Amino acid sequence: MKLEFKDHFSENSEEYNKFRPKYPAELFAYLASVSKQHQKAWDCATGTGQSALSLSEYYSTVIATDASKIQIENAEKKQGVVYQLATAENSNIDGCSVDLITVAQACHWFNIDAFAKEANRVLKKQGIVAIWSYNLLTIQEDIDEIISCLYHDILGEYWPVERKMVEDGYKNIQLPFKEIETPLFTMSAKWNLYQLTGYLCTWSATSKYKKKCGINPVEIVYDRLADLWGKPETELLVKWPLSIRLWQKIT
Repeated sequence: MKLEFKDHFSENSEEYNKFRPKYPAELFAYLASVSKQHQKAWDCATGTGQSALSLSEYYSTVIATDASKIQIENAEKKQGVVYQLATAENSNIDGCSVDLITVAQACHWFNIDAFAKEANRVLKKQGIVAIWSYNLLTIQEDIDEIISCLYHDILGEYWPVERKMVEDGYKNIQLPFKEIETPLFTMSAKWNLYQLTGYLCTWSATSKYKKKCGINPVEIVYDRLADLWGKPETELLVKWPLSIRLWQKIT
C-alpha cells in the first residue's frame, strides 16, 4: 500500500522557518545525555531543520529528512547536517546505524505502525526515539482568550483530524520499545505582536480557512490583540509546554 504524505506546510515554508518557536537547548542536551553513542542522529520530518541544527552540536552526523522538497530547500545549511528528501516510513537510511531519532511536532502526520518498523530497522541497539509536540501558547489571560477563540471558535472545523493527537500530547502513540520517563521542558520566546501574528499565520488551519473564505482569519482577531498588546514592538513572554515521549531499543 502506498503511504500518503499530507503536506500542510510547503506553501508557507519560508514563514514557517521564520516564525516558528525554537526548542530549548536543554532538551537537546538531555537527549544527548540519554543516548549511548553520538555518531549519527536522524531528525525525521525535519521541516526547515530547526531540531537538526541543535542536534549537530552533539552528533557527528545528523540525517535530516522531510517529505517536502520545499521545506528541505528552505532549511538552514550547516556542516554535519545532511538533508534528504524522504518520508518517515521510508528513510533510505542504513539499517542499525542511528543512535537517536527525533520527531518534532510531526508524528501526528505519520503512519505510526510503518514509522515504528522503520525506526526499529535503522536504530542501533540501545538507540533512542524521541517525539514531542506543543499545543496552544500562553502569554497572559486576556490575550490567551483571544487566541483560544481563534483556535477553537474560528478555526475549529479547519484543523485536520490529526491535530487531536497534538492536543492529547501524543499520549496514545505506542512504539515497540522500552519507554523512558522524561523531565518536563517548556519552550519560550520573547515576541512582539508582529512575531505572534506571523506565527498564527503558519497554522495549517489558518491557511485552509484563508483558501476557503478568502480572508486571513488572523485579521479577524488582530484589532483585539493589538488593543491588549499596546505598542506592537513591545515584547511579551510566550510559553508552550512540551509533551515529550521517549523510548529505547533494547534488542
